[in-house]
Amino acid sequence: MSRPDLAGIHHVKIPVTDLSRSVDWYARVFGYRVTWEFPEADGAVRGVGGVLPGLGDTMVAMRVNPPAAAGCRDFDPVSFAVDDRADIEAWAAHLDHLGVPHSPVIEASIGWLLVFNDPDGLQLHLYSWAAHGVDHSDKPGYGRPSTGRPR
Repeated sequence: MSRPDLAGIHHVKIPVTDLSRSVDWYARVFGYRVTWEFPEADGAVRGVGGVLPGLGDTMVAMRVNPPAAAGCRDFDPVSFAVDDRADIEAWAAHLDHLGVPHSPVIEASIGWLLVFNDPDGLQLHLYSWAAHGVDHSDKPGYGRPSTGRPR
């Protein structure tokens, strides 16, 4: 029997401690727009789904879950793509304008990278599709081509 194909990523779910604060922050930073809400049995909305410009059909959902948000603090589960270094620099200027602290532009394993945190400390990455052509495979923490199996 052959393996069936995947058809993309349906949604990414981000744990948050304060839904309103996170929705406002993602809207201000990324242009997030809520398109779905998920009320609990008591009528309280503790989850939403929505869209980020540039992600096509992939939905970004947020769910109130303080233990999961705390457990994800300083972790980088998703990297949002941009085209090239100029886009990374434009995002750095945008974040500066909003007063959102961020890393300097980083020459990462393949492309350029910008790192910053959401209100719960989830590390968000903006990573360029364009490669810089510099081999960092000898540096700890940087990637290298795989042999197919972890060592």
